[in-house]
Amino acid sequence: MILLLSTVIFPSGAAAKNPLPSHSNEQVAYGAEGMVATAHPEASEIGAEVLRNGGNAVDAAIAIQLALNVAEPMMSGIGGGGFMMVYDANKDDISIIDSRERAPASATPELFLDEEGNVIPFAERHISGDAVGVPGTLKGLMAAYDEWGTRPFNQLINPSIKLAQKGVEVNSVLADAIADNEEKLTKSAAGKVFMPKGEPLKEGEILVQKDLAKTFKEIRKNGLDSFYGGEIGQALAKTVRDFGGGMTRQDLKNYELSFDEPVTGTYRGYDIATMPPPSSGGLTVLQMLKMLEGFNLDQYRVRSPQKYHLMAEAMHLAYADRNTYIGDTQFVDVPMEGMLNEDYLANRRSMIKFGEANNNVKPGNPWAYQEGQPIGAAQQPDDREIGETTHFTVADKWGNLVSYTTTIEQVFGTGIMVPGYGFMLNNELTDFDAVPGGPNQVEANKRPMSSMTPTMIFEDGKPFMTVGSPGGPTIITSVFQTIVNVIDYDMHLKAAIEEPRIYSPTYPQIRWEKGIPANVRKTMKKWGHEWQSSPGEIGNVQAIRILRDGSYIGAADSSREGTAIGLNKTAGKK
Repeated sequence: MILLLSTVIFPSGAAAKNPLPSHSNEQVAYGAEGMVATAHPEASEIGAEVLRNGGNAVDAAIAIQLALNVAEPMMSGIGGGGFMMVYDANKDDISIIDSRERAPASATPELFLDEEGNVIPFAERHISGDAVGVPGTLKGLMAAYDEWGTRPFNQLINPSIKLAQKGVEVNSVLADAIADNEEKLTKSAAGKVFMPKGEPLKEGEILVQKDLAKTFKEIRKNGLDSFYGGEIGQALAKTVRDFGGGMTRQDLKNYELSFDEPVTGTYRGYDIATMPPPSSGGLTVLQMLKMLEGFNLDQYRVRSPQKYHLMAEAMHLAYADRNTYIGDTQFVDVPMEGMLNEDYLANRRSMIKFGEANNNVKPGNPWAYQEGQPIGAAQQPDDREIGETTHFTVADKWGNLVSYTTTIEQVFGTGIMVPGYGFMLNNELTDFDAVPGGPNQVEANKRPMSSMTPTMIFEDGKPFMTVGSPGGPTIITSVFQTIVNVIDYDMHLKAAIEEPRIYSPTYPQIRWEKGIPANVRKTMKKWGHEWQSSPGEIGNVQAIRILRDGSYIGAADSSREGTAIGLNKTAGKK
C-alpha cells in the first residue's frame, strides 16, 4: 500500500446554496490518511511529503513553517513568532505552544513616545529597531519537536534548505508585496535579495535565498544554541541595535515560551477551543459567537442585511472589550471569566437592536462578574496599519491535528533583514499600545496583545474542524464568520471560506469583500452603518473538516495561492 496525494474537489451537498468555485481543484482536497492546507503550494507539498514518509502532524507543521519562511518570507519566519495549537489524539488533549515575541529588557512604557511625549507616527515606529520583538518561532518549533516530533530533524529542514538554494518561483502575492514595500526593503540587506538586479522581482521570476539556506544549515548543525546564543543571535541583536533598537544577545538567551491551555466555550452545541491571552482572538471570537447564539441566525439569508447587521453589532461590542481589557496574563489580570459569563453576554446582547446601529458602543464591565479590579485603558491613536501573517493546518492518519498561525506582523515586518543570514525581523512590538497606561502597554519581557486565533471545534467530544487566518485584527472576524457559515448555514468548508466577509471593529464603518449585494449595503446604510467605498480582501482562511469516519476535507483560501493536499491509500508498489 502507498499513500497518494490528492487535490480533488469533494462533492458538495450544499452546492445549490453556495457552489464550490471553479478554481478550487487545488484548494479543496479529501484525505483518508491525512491533510495539509497552507497558503503556498510549495509548503503544502513539503508538509504532505513528511506525512507520506511516516511523519505526524507536528513533524509536518515544523517542515511547513520552515518552508513558508522561504516561500512566503514577507509573512512569517524565524525572525517572528506564533501560536501552535496541537490536538494529541492519543491523549485526547489540546496543548498550545506560545512562541509570541517579547519586548527586550530595555523596553519601557514610553518606547513609542518622542521626547515631548507625543506618539511617534506608525509610519516611523514600525520600521525601527525599537519595533523588533525577541523572536520565538524557532524555539517554538523545537519545543514542539521535542514534545511530539518523530522524524529526524534533518528530514524536516532539508527541503527548505534545498528550496532556498534552488529558488522558489515568485507568485503574484510575493511580487506585489515586494513592489509595494520597495522603499522599506532597500534600507537593509533585503534589497539585494528581493531586488537582485535593482528592480523588484516579478511574478514568474526565481527568488534565491542563499543566506537563508546557510542559516538553516547552521540551525541543522547546532540547533537552538546557534540562534539564541551563537553567531545568528549575535548578528540578529547587532542588526536591531544598528537600526536604533535596544535588543542584546542576553535578551535572546533569556527568551521563554510557554505551554498553555486553550480558552474554551460553546456555540450551538459545539465545543470550541481557541487562543487565550496574550491573544485577543479567542475571547473575542467566543464573545461574538455567544452574542449571536441568542438569535436564530439561519432564518436570514447568508447575504442578508439582518445577518451582516447582527455580526457588525456583535463585533463592535466585543472589540470594545478587547481593546480595554486584554494584555499579557504574565503581567496583568484579564477578566476572562467575566468576559465569557452568560449573564454578562446576555446584557451585551441586549444592546443589539434590529434596524438600528448602536452609535454609542462602550466597553462593558466584566469585572462585575468575577473577582478583581480593572486597571483602565488609555486612549490610543487610530494610526496602525492592518498587518499580515500566515496560517496553516495539518492532520495525520492517527488523528493528530495542528492549527498554527505565525507572523512577523506587517508585510516584511520592519523591512530589516539580518545581513548574511537572510531572514526578516518582525515589528511585533507595534502591537503594544503606544500610549502607556493600559493592560497592553509596553513593558520589558512582555508579550504584546495579538489577534492570532488558531481554533479547533469539537462535536460530541470528537474533533470537527480546525480553522485560522492571517490578517491582523481581521483574523478574529475571519475565523468567527467561517465558523458561523459552517455551523449556522451548513456550508461546505470551501464555500464557508469563500463567502464574503466583513470587518467592523468600531461603529460605524464596515470593511467588506466583493460579493455583498448593493441593496444589502443600502439597507444597512439606512440603519446607520457606513461602508468603505470599495471592497477589499479580508483574511486568508485555511481549515480542515474532520468527518465522522475520521477522514478529512481540507480547504484553502483563494486570496493567496492556497493549496490543500489530502493523503489516501491505494494498492500498488512504492
